[in-house]
Amino acid sequence: MTPSAAVLDRWLEAVIATPGLTALADPVDARRMLLEDALRGVPLVEGFAGPLVDVGSGGGTPGIPLAASLPDRAVTLLEAERRKCAFLERWTDDLPNLTVVWGRAEEQPLETFGVAVAKALAEPVVAAEWCLPLVREGGGALLWVGPSADAARVAAAARRLGAELERDAAGILVLRKTGPTPPGFPRRTGAARKRPLA
Repeated sequence: MTPSAAVLDRWLEAVIATPGLTALADPVDARRMLLEDALRGVPLVEGFAGPLVDVGSGGGTPGIPLAASLPDRAVTLLEAERRKCAFLERWTDDLPNLTVVWGRAEEQPLETFGVAVAKALAEPVVAAEWCLPLVREGGGALLWVGPSADAARVAAAARRLGAELERDAAGILVLRKTGPTPPGFPRRTGAARKRPLA
């Protein structure tokens, strides 16, 4: 077993054992949903240069599996709940490319990252609005979505945010930032969820 695989096994066990991080109790289901599903993003992330941010990281998926798989890529876990940040910070010694930031997406510096990722964060249109302003032109956002996601609606929102829907990769929408973040974005905290763009 590689060192990173051992870290991911310990992380997965800790996520299951820590109240409030996942409803998954079965280790097989947790491995499939939290680890293997996150790792599907590795080749998509590799299509973008620069540092990565996992927006609303929660228990650390997809950010921690991606950090373990891409050790040369700086990975920031952005999380608004302090208690969850304390859990995430436990893994920074094992994964030196990992940083944890306590805060909201709307309050972060604009266009800092090469790629933003989000899984189980919010409705896809809302997740797009939180992720895309963080990404520089030429970068991208990867949104893990369920089967009911409306890709056309996400594409319409992305256009308002200076991006295009590049592909729908079997449950991961890939948005490419084609221009600067338009004036007025990000909207103030809470506005994206209350009044989705599309």
